[in-house]
Amino acid sequence: MKLAVPLALAALCTMPLSAQSRLSDWPQHSEERPKPTVVQPGAMYTIAPPSDAVVLFGGTSLDRWTQGQGAPALWRVADGAFQVVPSTGTLSTRDSFGDVQLHLEWAAPNPPVGTGQDRGNSGVFFADGRYEVQVLDSRNNDTYADGQAGALYGQFPPLVNASRAPGEWQVYDIVYHRPRFAADGTLQSAARLTVFHNGVLVQDNMELVGPTANKSRPPYTAHAARLPITLQDHGHPVRYRNVWLRDLDTAK
Repeated sequence: MKLAVPLALAALCTMPLSAQSRLSDWPQHSEERPKPTVVQPGAMYTIAPPSDAVVLFGGTSLDRWTQGQGAPALWRVADGAFQVVPSTGTLSTRDSFGDVQLHLEWAAPNPPVGTGQDRGNSGVFFADGRYEVQVLDSRNNDTYADGQAGALYGQFPPLVNASRAPGEWQVYDIVYHRPRFAADGTLQSAARLTVFHNGVLVQDNMELVGPTANKSRPPYTAHAARLPITLQDHGHPVRYRNVWLRDLDTAK
């Protein structure tokens, strides 16, 4: 595996924000919404955690994760990665975070099973399940645009489809800025996300209109500044490895 080029350099080769449709242009989960253009990402890369990183999974232990209410994590650890065990439930970090730079690597099952949303489905959630970056096997797999890998689920499709083949390791580099709320609970600023998928910019500082959800767009409600990051059990044995973050938040 190769070391990554700086994210700023990768961004120079990607599509501008104008390629990302406004939320109001299409109904949620519209099958008619144009699908992101398929691009072939560059060579696989990995990034070792920097000196100020919080390592959430370094290859052997899920001690930093819980299956809920402090219970031990039940997902399977093997060969330097951990894997969703279907029906065990969401995995949550034991610690809480606000603004972060998050790096993780994931792989959809191979051979692929199912179609559409029922194929290599999981998700990376911020603020304890509120804001999702979709994980999905989107290689040669037709589904609605706002549900593809790299989508801000149900709101914004990725700028392009930069997916690798099932079974191959894929990389997400995500910058998440939490929403801000006034003392009376009113929204001051929306949650914002920038996402690189396999080194390709797929979300460019996009503002969410509220929590991500299936077949609905709920409004923002005030919540704590720092909450767990979660990984979704959607019934598919998706694997993860090399998960670390940099805490960017001053509200500690």
